[in-house]
Amino acid sequence: MSAVTDTLTEADAEGAGEAEAPSPRRSRSRSASTQKWSRLVHTYASMIALLLVLFFGITGITLNHPDWTFGQKPTSTSKSGTMTFTVAPDGTVDYLKVSEYFRDTYNVTADVSDYATTGTQGSISYRSPGYAADATFDTDTGEYRITIEQEGFIGVMNELHKGRDADDSWKWAIDASGAVLVLIALSGLLLQLFLKRRRRSALIVALTGAAVAIALILLTL
Repeated sequence: MSAVTDTLTEADAEGAGEAEAPSPRRSRSRSASTQKWSRLVHTYASMIALLLVLFFGITGITLNHPDWTFGQKPTSTSKSGTMTFTVAPDGTVDYLKVSEYFRDTYNVTADVSDYATTGTQGSISYRSPGYAADATFDTDTGEYRITIEQEGFIGVMNELHKGRDADDSWKWAIDASGAVLVLIALSGLLLQLFLKRRRRSALIVALTGAAVAIALILLTL
């Protein structure tokens, strides 16, 4: 009786082990589902980021060749004059009126990036992608000098690529673009792992590219 009981116990244990082991069909179904979602993510993320990839790809090239202006060279203009309202009633510099004067007189459109007063000298600066205006003035006499520098279209695009002097909305756009590009890269790599015929060659190419990139970074530093 004891031998029969032991035999039944062993059979039950083996049956339980077989029940707990994942079936090949379920494993294949899960793999197919992962592959399907990876393909969908990769496809639609690529479509969403199509223009962004083109933009950052093209401007990455033009950034590396700053002499490529395509006929739109940077311009620099300097003007001077006299203001009559540099000081407010309380004795401080009225930068709001000073700023509005420059905006109205010289069509300055960028945001104020900095302003300061040192002794009887005041200064105010404006910045936006591809645009810079710097003015200095005497707080006693109101005499001033303003220099306005403007990049061409390519220069503006290069500045947008770097996010320099851009507003918060564009900086958020750069962050979102980076996140989408990371998603495209990871989903593409995941897809390659499911393709047995190309898995090994894809990994070799990926590792080779990573090694070359790291080597170039180390050589540049």
